[in-house]
Amino acid sequence: MHQQPIQTRQSEVSVLFAEPEFAVQLREDLPMADVCHVLDLFAVDLNRLAAALHNAVQTGPRAALHRPAHALAGAAGAVGACNLEIACRAVMHAAHDESIDLADALHAVAAAAASAELALARVQGELLSTSAATSGGRV
Repeated sequence: MHQQPIQTRQSEVSVLFAEPEFAVQLREDLPMADVCHVLDLFAVDLNRLAAALHNAVQTGPRAALHRPAHALAGAAGAVGACNLEIACRAVMHAAHDESIDLADALHAVAAAAASAELALARVQGELLSTSAATSGGRV
């Protein structure tokens, strides 16, 4: 059975996915339930790890930012959220280099995380509507 390609707006896909084809490939490689599960896990990780990064900013030394930034970069990379991954890697570097403006790096993570969260919600909604359309209303 040939699955319908995911229909999303290019700008939303490029915010969440490194390549527009990533979403299509994910849908072709996995059953819809698994795609939704992967994206649900990313949503949970995004919130949990962003909170851990915020906590490290508030309570720890600068070097303490490396671990949550690394974890968030990995979660972002797993779903192709390249802007968020790149921003997190900049924080990882800034955690060990006092000459880098940490506030700018953290602002970039916050902006990329917010964009990824919005794109994720839209992509999930479109995945569900595509699934409902191709399954006759059953998801």
